[in-house]
Amino acid sequence: MTSPDSQSPSPSPEPDNRNQDRDRVYRSPAGIAGGVLLLAVMGWLGIDALISGEGRTPWLALAALVFLVPLVVAFTVRPAVYAGRDRLRIRNPFRVIVLPWGQVAQLRSGYSNEVLTEAGAKYQLWALPVSLRARKRAARQEMRAQAQRGQGVDVRSAGQGPSVGSAFRRGGAASQGAAAGPVRSQTDQAMDELRELHEARQGAADAQGEVSVRWAYEILGPVGAGAVLLAVLLAVA
Repeated sequence: MTSPDSQSPSPSPEPDNRNQDRDRVYRSPAGIAGGVLLLAVMGWLGIDALISGEGRTPWLALAALVFLVPLVVAFTVRPAVYAGRDRLRIRNPFRVIVLPWGQVAQLRSGYSNEVLTEAGAKYQLWALPVSLRARKRAARQEMRAQAQRGQGVDVRSAGQGPSVGSAFRRGGAASQGAAAGPVRSQTDQAMDELRELHEARQGAADAQGEVSVRWAYEILGPVGAGAVLLAVLLAVA
């Protein structure tokens, strides 16, 4: 009588790569806050005009809301940049651009943050606005940090401000290169992280493909309808 075979060992659990594959999301907190405030004011005034207005006033208020609300959403709440392992997805006010890392030639920072493709196209990163005041403030902080380093003070434990992950980025781990480098403005830190990811993934086999550009008809449609309605109401005045 043969002895029963020994049970095969259970397979070891595979590591959870969900956090590694999760896109890094960059948005502008100041832009979102300003957009929400504008929407609240517009909603308050518009609803008041719809309820208590007389004559054509409610119709004008409705047309203005249909026209203006999508525009405010498009330029304040909507912009975002999603950086994944295989592509960069840019959600601008009126377009969504998907760029495989293999198609990205350069991430450039000047008076605005832009991405250049291998074909020569240029797309602006609306979610990462450039602030010259923030750059000057970061330069002053870097000068103070260098002075503290010269005096032997550990600037990392001396109360440095939060990294870009607490303001512009949501999702993914903070970049070690940005944390260990000189003091930079938040948008410049975000661009540094995007450049690091681009350099690491540009030649990967799963980061190749074609550039995709899609118009945001969910924004353009209501804006066009509101503009036509508003023009008609003003023309028949």
